[in-house]
Amino acid sequence: MSSTGPKQAIFAALAEVAQALGHAHRLELLEHVAQGMRSVEELSARANLSFANTSRHLQILRRARLVDTERRGKHVLYRLAGDSEVVELMRALGRVGERNVAEVNRIMTDYFHARDALEAVSRKDLVSRLRDGLVTVLDVRPEDEFALGHLPGALNIPLGKLEHRLSELPTDRDIIAYCRGPYCVLSFEAVATLRGRGYLVRSLWPSKGSVTHARAR
Repeated sequence: MSSTGPKQAIFAALAEVAQALGHAHRLELLEHVAQGMRSVEELSARANLSFANTSRHLQILRRARLVDTERRGKHVLYRLAGDSEVVELMRALGRVGERNVAEVNRIMTDYFHARDALEAVSRKDLVSRLRDGLVTVLDVRPEDEFALGHLPGALNIPLGKLEHRLSELPTDRDIIAYCRGPYCVLSFEAVATLRGRGYLVRSLWPSKGSVTHARAR
């Protein structure tokens, strides 16, 4: 007779989910998929991985039911399975890492906090300032990610095009920059660039965790 009871069976199933999360490439792929449905080719290019490696990692995530697929013509697109639950799982992982892992804390301090001494703007403050017309919200993600979802009223200027589109930004009020989440460097690079040009700019303070799910339009 098997000694495995229902509790042990549940723990075994949960361990499979945890194992699926246990690779840096798979965490990065989940961050990209959280921005919107992507093909293997797109995810391969964004994560700088080979097609075969990307496909292998996605299959592991799919078996753990962290991502689902949808076929469109010749392409198979990947999306989060249970958006809010997977996003919250990633955020919880980030919170635990920031609290317990010394290397995560060191990088957060040395790279992110040290590079932006000004306090970031919270989402609650952002809503109030937007309502009063006091800020411009700048989304520095690629255009296709912006098209899939963004914060209301945001202006999209991808980081690589920022230098050539400075004239579109106001010089007489605050600019709030954001990208994918707390570990995304795009907004930090944008803030550094704009401050060097004399703009009044700060980062949007994201919820702790490793992914931002920006689907609102």
